[in-house]
Amino acid sequence: MKEAVHISGIQQPGPGLPELLARTARGDEQAFSSFYDAVIGPVFGLVRSVLRDPAQSEEVAQEVLIDVWRTAARYESERGGVMNWVLTLAHRRAVDRVRSVQASVERENRTALLAQMPAFDEVSEEVESRLERESVRRCLRTLTELQRESVTLAYYRGLTYREVAELLALPLGTVKTRLRDGLIRLRDCLGVTV
Repeated sequence: MKEAVHISGIQQPGPGLPELLARTARGDEQAFSSFYDAVIGPVFGLVRSVLRDPAQSEEVAQEVLIDVWRTAARYESERGGVMNWVLTLAHRRAVDRVRSVQASVERENRTALLAQMPAFDEVSEEVESRLERESVRRCLRTLTELQRESVTLAYYRGLTYREVAELLALPLGTVKTRLRDGLIRLRDCLGVTV
């Protein structure tokens, strides 16, 4: 069996990490304090090597040790040593932070690109609108006088079919037929597909 390597080079007197972690799992704050002092250096060093930002490294190291306090009972000695378990937690948390920061930067870049793009081109919008109006006028001229009059009253003046029939002194059924036929001819003229 290999001998334990101690970061400071000097073995600390007192209980080892497995015992301190077991006591921490039972809520022993003094044991956690000793555990914290024993592992904070390696945890911070590992996190710092992944993140490179001292402030974020301190924050992530603290998060890892808070996580150890909360989840100490989940440690399984048969899966590896205590230090390995803690350093695995630290590495995973540091990598998660890197990914989170990268995702945030990418979101900000996308947002900045969208903000730089013009909402729409007013000139082309106006030209398109004029072309559509001209197409409708041209197609209205292809309708019979009775169809054009019925469509104009119903769709440009906003009258109901009954009001159009009363205004033109025609039966309601005749007005509906003129409107239907007129709208079909407009649809075909404008090239609208159903």
